[in-house]
Amino acid sequence: MDSGNCSEEESEGSEVDSPLLEELGSKVKHPKHKEKALEEEEEEEPCFETAGELRWKEGLAQKASEAFLRQQRSTPNLRKLVYGTVAEESEEEESGGGELGGLFHVSRPESEKRRRADGLDCSHYPPDATRDWNQQEVLDSIRDCFVTGKWEDDKDATRLLQEDEELYGDFEDLETGELHQGDSGKQEDQAEEDESGEGEDEDGGKVKGNAEGEKQQRLDKKRRLKERFNTEYDEGDATFFDDLKGEMQRQAELNRAEFSAVDDETRVQYEGFRPGMYLRLEIQSLPCEFITNFDPNYPVILGGLGASEGNVGYLQMRLKKHRWHQRILKTRDPLILSLGWRRFQTLPLYHIEDHNGRNRLLKYTPQHMHCGATLWGPITPQGTGFLAVQSVSGTKAGFRIAATGVVLDLDKSVTVVKKLKLIGYPYKIYKNTAFIKDMFNSVLEVAKFEGAALRTVSGVRGQIKKALRAPPGAYRATFEDRLLMSDIVFLRSWFPVSVPQLYNPVTSLLLPLGEKESWTGMRTVGQLKHDLGVKVKPNKDSLYKPVVRKKRHFNPLHIPKELQRALPFKNKPKNAEKKGKVPRDLQRPAVIKEPHEKKIAALLAALGTVHNHKRKSAQARQREQHKDFLRQRQKQEMDKTKRQKEARKNMFRMIGQREKKQQKSSLKGAAQQD
Repeated sequence: MDSGNCSEEESEGSEVDSPLLEELGSKVKHPKHKEKALEEEEEEEPCFETAGELRWKEGLAQKASEAFLRQQRSTPNLRKLVYGTVAEESEEEESGGGELGGLFHVSRPESEKRRRADGLDCSHYPPDATRDWNQQEVLDSIRDCFVTGKWEDDKDATRLLQEDEELYGDFEDLETGELHQGDSGKQEDQAEEDESGEGEDEDGGKVKGNAEGEKQQRLDKKRRLKERFNTEYDEGDATFFDDLKGEMQRQAELNRAEFSAVDDETRVQYEGFRPGMYLRLEIQSLPCEFITNFDPNYPVILGGLGASEGNVGYLQMRLKKHRWHQRILKTRDPLILSLGWRRFQTLPLYHIEDHNGRNRLLKYTPQHMHCGATLWGPITPQGTGFLAVQSVSGTKAGFRIAATGVVLDLDKSVTVVKKLKLIGYPYKIYKNTAFIKDMFNSVLEVAKFEGAALRTVSGVRGQIKKALRAPPGAYRATFEDRLLMSDIVFLRSWFPVSVPQLYNPVTSLLLPLGEKESWTGMRTVGQLKHDLGVKVKPNKDSLYKPVVRKKRHFNPLHIPKELQRALPFKNKPKNAEKKGKVPRDLQRPAVIKEPHEKKIAALLAALGTVHNHKRKSAQARQREQHKDFLRQRQKQEMDKTKRQKEARKNMFRMIGQREKKQQKSSLKGAAQQD
């Protein structure tokens, strides 16, 4: 990269008679042709003092040089403006005159500032008017300065590539033992063939001589390179490292020769994985337990996460219990999810969406139906599938996969609600207004539910109006009908449920050897009680108890006298007293029949049964006959009605025709009168 100023050689060369030529040579020529170009410039330096030339041409090169220097001084130094200072090598450092004791250098800032100020800006290319670039000789002078020109043997890229191919063309595959030959090997083989065909003709002899010379040159060059390598690196003495390396090389050759005909699987069992058969990865921020408890027999799967998948938030999922899993899942029970590249334990809330868009909490998952699930876990793209298990420790006889599903949305504003049923009792009743207690605990709670709908067990609907001062939590409510003191009032509402923020990654890879399949994590309440031997205390309200109902005493029915007068006699209240027990002496004694009397009574009963059967059959026949009679009568009525309709139509038709004739006759008479 150009530094913005000329070097010292260029700044000093500006004092000669032709500064423009030297500046051009320093920019165009390649370093390897710099001396050659300078010699040509000295030989081809034009002479400006020729006979017959005008006087204004005298000192033209000097004038151009001074003009160029003035222009360079007036042009700002870009490197100095950007970097502040310009780093240049001083003449004292090159000559070594400013050294003290061979270690320190004398700093001369004034001379350096002066030299920097007088320096030339090499970013500008001064045109050279002293050379005629149309001449072939001038063009040939810079032809070798470019890539397409003729370079020296030790710097020519094509020549160097050929030498490398000749030197390193032959190689052997260390894994397969196959020998590959380059161009040099082929040339050597060709040279050997040429040697074998010696004496065939004169042209063959010439080719043989050339091949032998090239082969000898290559061998000499290889020998020189090997000697240089030995002198630089081995220093002529064999070290322990060289012996070890040679021993390893010999062992590798023995292994290669021994296992050349064996397949890779068998070979790996004996000598392990060779270089090229495995991949090495470097992972940062890894727990130390992963290294100390690493088990090579336990498989590890590596995966990558996106930029947004490192965050944790609320996930909305569609979940369904697996049909082969024996038990249904309970809300807030820990569940292990395999989602994407991660396994973690969380506490899901199961819910279902009602027709009005409300997410109603479910205590258990449906048996054969999908439901929604909200949980706290890593942010995962929508549409990602997952599976859930209740435990990863040990083996179970049953089916382990508890549920499957898919991620629907990433939204923390979703609200899951559950039913809340509040119960109260009336303690004062005024027609349709009642004072209710034991439903709330403070006036503030009543204020939150003002206007809420109420309902009684008997189906009477009502509404909360306003809180009362005493007792705390009591309020005034109105109902459709008058309540009774025995009624129970309840309020049905919805309560929002918060999602537990539990995200517990499964760290089974950090466990010691032999314990990687015993990771437990969080246990359910049932498992804790079972492990700790705690018995479940039943809820008293859930126990079955004998129902004891108090006997209710109703007030006597009071009917006004005016209403009693309007009622028929059978509905009027009777004031007759209840009859007492009949005395025993007035009771009718039991009759004991004789066998003959029993036969007579049985015969009479049989005759009565036959008579009743005949009477019922006769009544049934009479009903059927009456139905047939009604059917025939209805048909006759229909026919009669039809005949009457036809007769009525004919009569109305005749009346209409008569009125039409009368109207026509009246119109004719009126026309004649006119």
